Amino acid sequence: MRVRLIFSLKNKGSFLPFHHQYILAQFLKGLIIKGGREEFYNYNFFNFSGLKGQTKVSRSGLHYYSSLVTLVLSSQNEEFMDYLLEQVFAASKIELGNLILSPEYTELEVEPTLEVSNKFVCISPLVLITPAFNEEAGKRFINPDSDEFSDLLYESTLTRMEKSGWYTPEQLESFYKFQVVPDMVYVNKLKEQQKKFARIYAVYDLDVKYEVRGYTLPFTLYAAPEVQDFVFKCGLGAFTHKGFGMMDLAIHASETRTTPYKFKREGFVPYKGGDRDRTRQNVAPSETEEPLEEV
Repeated sequence: MRVRLIFSLKNKGSFLPFHHQYILAQFLKGLIIKGGREEFYNYNFFNFSGLKGQTKVSRSGLHYYSSLVTLVLSSQNEEFMDYLLEQVFAASKIELGNLILSPEYTELEVEPTLEVSNKFVCISPLVLITPAFNEEAGKRFINPDSDEFSDLLYESTLTRMEKSGWYTPEQLESFYKFQVVPDMVYVNKLKEQQKKFARIYAVYDLDVKYEVRGYTLPFTLYAAPEVQDFVFKCGLGAFTHKGFGMMDLAIHASETRTTPYKFKREGFVPYKGGDRDRTRQNVAPSETEEPLEEV
């Protein structure tokens, strides 16, 4: 399941760094710990996007000017998702970098029908390598058109699928067909325009800073539908639980992409200023559909 978490922005014009996944990762980790359910403290089978909204670019970073901003959360585990959302809505005010936010409502994205071949776009950078401490391997550039690029993603995906415990050994053995084919026309066009599709990003794990190379580009994935579903909901590549490797379909067949989502929780959270029958979940979408400006 993929859920859109919509916040109201209290200080328009405030900014986040261009690459703010680590800020979001620290925020979500804090919520997971705060909730007190130890079985989720080290849960890694979830994924999230960057913060989306109407933005302008400056030297400081991305300045947000929409009244609403959106964070997309994704996981196959509904219980975990509801637990995380419960912690978010327990706070009336949230500070992310210079942004002051208030959680408003949630929407459930309509699940697409995934085939054995799907074209995806990256809505957060795709990381190929999990580096060891004090080494440079994580920053190494790998040509997207090479076999190594696809092989590294295959290895990390099958390893994560095996660790999840959701698949039998027979199923895992049947998932050997896997290939990532980047859109090299797009990549070459960026090169001609002297724009980057691969950058160095900071990742923090157990208070240790790592630097990794992330790729943002469209690609086609050839794999079994079960594999497609896993990476669509849990991310592709390394550090997916830290906000990397979230994808979206390049073309959506359905015009209606979301439905209101009332996650399970003990307390009732009324919509601000409304009666008790108006929850935060059934407010109409407004200014959250604008994509981030490319930097």
